[in-house]
Amino acid sequence: MHLVKRIKKNVAIALPCLLLFFACNQHAEKIQDPIATTVKDTTLSADAKVQRYGMVTGIKPDKIEYYKKLHANIWPPVAKKIKECNIRNYSIYLKQIDNKYYLFSYFEYVGDNFDKDMQHMAADTATQRWWKETNPTQLPLPEALAQKQTWSRMEEVFYEK
Repeated sequence: MHLVKRIKKNVAIALPCLLLFFACNQHAEKIQDPIATTVKDTTLSADAKVQRYGMVTGIKPDKIEYYKKLHANIWPPVAKKIKECNIRNYSIYLKQIDNKYYLFSYFEYVGDNFDKDMQHMAADTATQRWWKETNPTQLPLPEALAQKQTWSRMEEVFYEK
């Protein structure tokens, strides 16, 4: 009887693991290793150069929840325009430092003329309306403010592929 209990216990542990293993293998083509992931966009040529951008801006503490709400439901035309302008893997992070709040954004640019693509984005009416919602929530750093910008570009000091 002791042997039967041990077998049942081992099956109870092993069976969910095996099911998970087979489910993962069945869908392995949909799973990417986040460390080893490279840009896998069929619209890119094999030799496309990816430019990484880190940006920072402040955010008004009383506007954080509104900003999060907006970005939780990004307007489809804005999301489409971002992709059309060759931006991929776009993320925005929030961090409190010394009682001030900052937004950090990271994205990869896969086009060949960043300035032209940004002009194309700025000319888009949906994006202009989006910025009318987001810009009042933000507190540009002095260098960005001097250039009539909202976000300040950050210097990349390390990258590991």
